[in-house]
Amino acid sequence: MNKFLRYLQHSWLSENVIKTLPMFISLNIAAVSIWQLGISDFAMPLMLGIIAGGLVDLDNSLIGRAKNLIISLVAFSLSSIGASVSLHLGWLFVPVAVVCTFLLVMLGAIGQRYSTIAFGTLIVAVYNSLAYTPEVLWYHNVVMILLGTLLYGLVGILVYLIFPNRTVQENLASAYLALSHYLLAKSAYFDPDDDDLAAKQLALAKANSEVMAAFDKTRVALFYRLRRQHKQQRTQRMLRYYFTAQDILERASSSHYQYHELFQQLSNSDLMFRFQRVLELQAAECQKIAMSLRHREVYEHGMCGEKALQGLLNSLNYHQERGLKSAYRWRAIAENLGNIERQLAQIEQGSSSGEHIEPLSKNFTKSHRLIAENITGLSNISQAIKAHLTFESQLFRHAVRLSIVVLLCSAIVPILGFDSKGYWILLTAIFVCQPNYTATKTRLIQRVIGTIFGVLVGGSFELFNVTLSLEAQLGLIVLTGSLYTFFRLVHYGFSTFYITVLVMISLDIAGVSLESGILMRMLDTLLGTAIAWLAVAFLWPDWKYLNLQRNLHNSLKASGQYLRHIIAQLQFGYNEQLPYRIARRDVHNHLSALSNAITNMYSEPQKYANDLTFAPKLLSIAYTLLGYISTLGAYRIASREINQQVDFSAMFFSLAREVANIIGQIASESRSFAKLSEKLTAIDQDLAQFEQENQQKQNDLSLVLIQQLRLIVQLLPQMQSLLKAEICHQ
Repeated sequence: MNKFLRYLQHSWLSENVIKTLPMFISLNIAAVSIWQLGISDFAMPLMLGIIAGGLVDLDNSLIGRAKNLIISLVAFSLSSIGASVSLHLGWLFVPVAVVCTFLLVMLGAIGQRYSTIAFGTLIVAVYNSLAYTPEVLWYHNVVMILLGTLLYGLVGILVYLIFPNRTVQENLASAYLALSHYLLAKSAYFDPDDDDLAAKQLALAKANSEVMAAFDKTRVALFYRLRRQHKQQRTQRMLRYYFTAQDILERASSSHYQYHELFQQLSNSDLMFRFQRVLELQAAECQKIAMSLRHREVYEHGMCGEKALQGLLNSLNYHQERGLKSAYRWRAIAENLGNIERQLAQIEQGSSSGEHIEPLSKNFTKSHRLIAENITGLSNISQAIKAHLTFESQLFRHAVRLSIVVLLCSAIVPILGFDSKGYWILLTAIFVCQPNYTATKTRLIQRVIGTIFGVLVGGSFELFNVTLSLEAQLGLIVLTGSLYTFFRLVHYGFSTFYITVLVMISLDIAGVSLESGILMRMLDTLLGTAIAWLAVAFLWPDWKYLNLQRNLHNSLKASGQYLRHIIAQLQFGYNEQLPYRIARRDVHNHLSALSNAITNMYSEPQKYANDLTFAPKLLSIAYTLLGYISTLGAYRIASREINQQVDFSAMFFSLAREVANIIGQIASESRSFAKLSEKLTAIDQDLAQFEQENQQKQNDLSLVLIQQLRLIVQLLPQMQSLLKAEICHQ
């Protein structure tokens, strides 16, 4: 029996299936209620209310879910009442819809939670307009939509109580899977038969974006659902997994060398293959961790990685005895990989075999806090929204653009004399119109195909004179609604198809003839998608605001701040407190933003032809800089040993702070490039002189730190030159 339950859990209860359960159960309850109570006239608003509840379903703690449900019900009430009353009064619906659209989109400045609820509130207003008929009392649809939302919310809380930690485990599994991809991308740097650095740099940038997105998703889930559960063993385990993943990323992103130098020195030795092999095995271990989290099993660390690492160290000793140049540098890489291996080996911290996990210490809890995602306090909320009131903000452009789309689509209905089903145009346009052109173009194609097939399938029963019983129709609604939820975040085209079939069947249950409506729904879809595409393509298009220079400046500013935090810990002692982790996360996020901007440019190569001549090089240097800085961060734990060498520490910390300041000055353009170049040359000479004079006196750690700082100093003039060229191009 236990084996069967375990098989069922592993094979069927995936994250998407668990997310579908509230929708499946809610639709079944609603279907049975409609059938037993004979209220088929209210099937459509009730089902749409359940769908709306699913749209605003956010992973949260029990109290957080209850709060979200209350906020959603209040927002949906105001939205539904406003839509119903304004529709009853005629043209008032148009200005009300436009103003509400702008305000609701701008709430996205506060955080994802409010953005999701705001979008659901807007959709509820459109659902109300679709279900509106003058003959029915205005509050009937409002009540049914709210009942549907309440039903979904209560069922969602019940499913959460049954699977309280499953979503967090899935998020952690996704984070380790993304980390595995990052390690594989990093291992490609040690392939001696492939010297295409640009391709490797782009692959690493893509992997970094993937891993940061997964980390952010995990962080939010942990913050909302675990902040009151620090004493639970499962919570301790998940926190350790999360912070271990962060530390592994920092060490994996470090770089101890210039690529061409590595290639020249080691390409004909076995060391390249051994470095690559260790990273590949560590990537495989991260995949194993992901699978253990997904299957709720205890992770067992394999011995292959340790054997490969020992083989690497033995080979390194062999080559060092035979005169390998800068052996301390290659040994530093091996030690860094050894640290990653130890992190992976010790990740369970005694949780295997049912052993007791030591409780989290007060210092651990204090230093391993999680930063909140949403902004709190009226003053902070006001400042956050004001900061976005400019066309430089993608959120503001989207709010204005979508408001214009809503104005056009909602005005078409009374102008052309359509009935309330004409608001299908508005619904289509809102779902298709995304903040950027690339996402809109992708959704447009999927929406058109999904809707057309959905309309054909949904209307085919009446078209071919196939009479379905009420029970069969309700069963189809349950099936299509559940499949819509399952595919909503996986494949937009499939989800559009299923939700269209659901709406068509709901209309049929409500007594609306589908035969005459099939062609109109297709035309509505085409018109709505066309309006959305025209708005994104011609109203403040993204290509006018994709500012490579601004993204690069933000990345450099974050890199300088990250370096300052590392220097402080090298000098005053290692810790993993919140400010340091925020600085580390910020630099990765800004680099992901730079990478995404360049990726968007590649989607429109003709418009960005000039930028793309040097954009890949900019991205490459930005990631190389992060690698050099991250290497220094990997030695924070050796702070006491570093400070025992008084002469070295006095010189190193002074020059390192100057370098961090110069990075900030390059970002802010507060000093001329010529003066900064002179300063960098002087710093490099000072470091080289100290290294030469103290070669025999200093240990390997000091030499590695000097070498890393020199690599940063030698890289910055290249960054300056490219930045200068980019400014001239602007």
